[in-house]
Amino acid sequence: MKNHLQIDERSLLLARAIVRKIDSDPKREGLSKARRTCRRWAGEHGNPYIREWSSILEGPWPLIRERLLDPSEAGTALRQTNPFAGVLSPRERWALYREYGKRHDP
Repeated sequence: MKNHLQIDERSLLLARAIVRKIDSDPKREGLSKARRTCRRWAGEHGNPYIREWSSILEGPWPLIRERLLDPSEAGTALRQTNPFAGVLSPRERWALYREYGKRHDP
């Protein structure tokens, strides 16, 4: 079982992969997907992080990118409710989980 630090590290690893994928796509389809996800979640939940993401996602990609990769405690908390979750395919996500596991599991 992973501890909180490991979960947060893995979350940042996923965020970096999401950023690389969005950066490499001139249409920024992952960003559009995150905005749609956030709008859907906002209609279903009253989570303050969803409201914060809604505000962040109104801005330009460089600022959104910065918040997604923020290593601070606030950035870590924000990533716990991450509307970018569907940007990576299950195959991409599991490959990152395996990579992380090889480096951190005994």
